[in-house]
Amino acid sequence: MPTLFMSPADAALRIEDGATVAITAAGGGLLEPEAVCAAIEARFLATGHPRDLTLVNALGFGDAEHTRGINHFAHEGLLKRAVIGLWSWSPRLQAMAEAGAIEAYCLPGGAIMQLLREIGAGRPGLFTHVGLGTFVDPRLGGGKANARTTEDIVELMEIDGREVLRYRPFAVDVGIVRGTYADPRGNISTIEEPADLDVSAVATAAHASGGRVIAQVRERVAAHSLPPRDIRVPGVLVDWVAVDPGQKQTHRAAYEPELSGQARAADPRPLINAAPQAGIRQVIARRAAAELVPGQVVNFGFGIPGGIANMLLEAGTLDQYWISVEQGSHNGAVIDGALFGAAVNPETIVSSVKQFDFYSGGGIDITCLGMGEVDALGNVNVSHLGGRLVGTGGFIDISQNARKVVFCGTFEAKGLKVALADGAIRIERPGEARKFVKAVRHLTFSAARARQSGQEVVYVTERAVFRLTRAGLELTEVAPGVDIRRDILERMDFAPLVTRPATMDPGHFRG
Repeated sequence: MPTLFMSPADAALRIEDGATVAITAAGGGLLEPEAVCAAIEARFLATGHPRDLTLVNALGFGDAEHTRGINHFAHEGLLKRAVIGLWSWSPRLQAMAEAGAIEAYCLPGGAIMQLLREIGAGRPGLFTHVGLGTFVDPRLGGGKANARTTEDIVELMEIDGREVLRYRPFAVDVGIVRGTYADPRGNISTIEEPADLDVSAVATAAHASGGRVIAQVRERVAAHSLPPRDIRVPGVLVDWVAVDPGQKQTHRAAYEPELSGQARAADPRPLINAAPQAGIRQVIARRAAAELVPGQVVNFGFGIPGGIANMLLEAGTLDQYWISVEQGSHNGAVIDGALFGAAVNPETIVSSVKQFDFYSGGGIDITCLGMGEVDALGNVNVSHLGGRLVGTGGFIDISQNARKVVFCGTFEAKGLKVALADGAIRIERPGEARKFVKAVRHLTFSAARARQSGQEVVYVTERAVFRLTRAGLELTEVAPGVDIRRDILERMDFAPLVTRPATMDPGHFRG
């Protein structure tokens, strides 16, 4: 049967009440089917349908404000349940989850993508070590994000004497994906997109479940005009194509060929479009970068770690490392900020599903990730901070599998003010919120599992560096100009091990 082409509004009419809807998209507009999502919202506001949907998305998408992306689903009655890897792209949906207005799950982004692949293959779920020892572990909550959420969708099992988690499969009634072009037979090309994400897994999961696939594209093209190797979703999986001529490559621009590999920028720095790290963030990034060894396979997370790649670019040393991010790019200049996940001049773009397979198999030598809270055992919380359900994206998938983890963050939060001068740091105003606490409120990184697996773990702040040891967290470096007792030990809720901490390199504190 030929694929039906239609408007986004007509595509939204195909979604029935109670459907489970899986969507491919990530923050900054990567593969975001904005027109279809907006049409679903408009239909609901006008008619009250579709209602009681279950929304599934791995990496979160939107603009972290109150429009675009997942925000379109943040209406009472439209959603019954959401299974999302990263919630921070939608403050409105965050608020609904926190208020118990919907059933809410937070799972590792990579695990969600790989589970969709397993559903598409008709297998009995995803069996993996990813999530053990974290809030996703059924012994620690099973990924449930509020009291309204009661169904167990993650199961603890033992296989060959080894603990694993089974992420249980479910039927996908509607898969919503995006590409650049569609031909008359419904073949979808993502050739001008900065990422492929889990576009194939979402489509295959819906097809295998007896569901339907909606593909949003910018343009319909002639038959046989698409190079076969450019097609990421074959037409056999696609039921309806929604054409949106105004579709933008990202939230930033209609089309930048340097992000998808159709052109190469001689100097990628203008397209990174981010100011270099400065002040306290620069200090942390410089010290974290000192942990890197040329030749390593490196992953960078969002926030302060994302700026390390740009620092290496400015120094002319970026090519000494093999860089990757969870959205699927390898090498190139990583874009920090709202468009994190895209790269200028990427050397390779693979699907996020393949990227997470690479990560899960131990492909990363070292990763630099953000940190919210750290406790006396060395556990880290980034997923639930300040009363907000943030989520994890690929944090758990990455942090549990890298050989070495470097956590980066300020020593305190909320109002912290420091001054840099003469190769030293001065704490002018302490932060109001402590980040080194007795016990983290949400366990996103398990220090116990890190010790068990032999991971090397480092915690870098602007005034101190800690390392994970068998006996606990050890203070190993102190910034010049800092009083160890007043500015560090008395500002922590626990006493770290202190033997002979070294002085941090004064070069990290230059202006």
